[in-house]
Amino acid sequence: MRHQPIKVLVVDDSEIIRRLLTEVLNADPDISVVGAAQDAFEAKKLVNQLSPDVITLDVEMPEVDGIRFLEVLMKARPTPVIMISTLTRSKADITLRALELGAVDYIAKPVVDDLSMFHRYSSTVINKVKMAARSRVGHSRSPIRRPALPASKANRVLAIGASTGGTEAINSVLQQLPAQNFAVVMTQHMPAGFTTTFADRLDRTTDFTVIEAQGGERIRPGYAYLAPGGLHMRVVRRGNDLFTDVFDGDKVCGHRPSVDVLFDSIASEVGKFALAALLTGMGKDGAQGLSKIRQTGAYTVAQDEQSCVVYGMPRAAVELNAVEAIVPLEEIGSNLVEHLSARHSSS
Repeated sequence: MRHQPIKVLVVDDSEIIRRLLTEVLNADPDISVVGAAQDAFEAKKLVNQLSPDVITLDVEMPEVDGIRFLEVLMKARPTPVIMISTLTRSKADITLRALELGAVDYIAKPVVDDLSMFHRYSSTVINKVKMAARSRVGHSRSPIRRPALPASKANRVLAIGASTGGTEAINSVLQQLPAQNFAVVMTQHMPAGFTTTFADRLDRTTDFTVIEAQGGERIRPGYAYLAPGGLHMRVVRRGNDLFTDVFDGDKVCGHRPSVDVLFDSIASEVGKFALAALLTGMGKDGAQGLSKIRQTGAYTVAQDEQSCVVYGMPRAAVELNAVEAIVPLEEIGSNLVEHLSARHSSS
């Protein structure tokens, strides 16, 4: 329990947005807005003067935009940052770039046309600021990569679940893996539109062919299938092959797509031949599903606390005894490869 309020610096070129965010955040007794800046130059001075615990940062600002300011900030004084962005497909690439540079999370530009929407927005901002205050920034170690394994008949389907901090965590894990040995299915909590851009980015930065699943794709080694924002994804078996299935439905653990939905299907359709990894994220989505996967005899891992941006989902899985190994992010790929190598040798 914090004894001092979370100190927040609001950075936005709009006076209306600065005033709104200040009003929303100061309404919570555990948060105090200690300053507001209209541009990057003023923000730099206030960061040094006030040492905020969390910064809300507008993406679009005159002269020096939010991305450039974030890049400098993370090198000079790593601080939890929440980006304030227009959550549209055209802005998704910019927001993902901010997460790559070290931003903890992002929030939509406020829309306050009606009272109920304003209250929902207020709750989101407050919760994300509190989460950011507990997050870790500045963790960066080179991933360990292992060579490809010999050809084997073993089914190497890897399921990955992640939330806050997960875009960079998933990218890291995929970069560590020899693509020819894994078929990957993954759920990252993201809104519709953003997953298209995220899949494109992973396709460029990893050895996998990464696809935003549409449903009906046959799951093959060398490919990674990402659940689309706003829809659930599961795997289904038809004969000897596995396919993606994308569908609408109620939120599970507060999310759509939900990690639990994907993991439940892995437990029932793949069983002991699966591998599963639960990465950084707030909440507990995926913990129950990971437990079901482990109960089939499959190998399960969770990202360790020190390398997580938010140690929520992995912690919940550990508490359920759903995890066989707790591994730093930069070693998850090598851990999975070593497990498969040992299984291949024994068979």
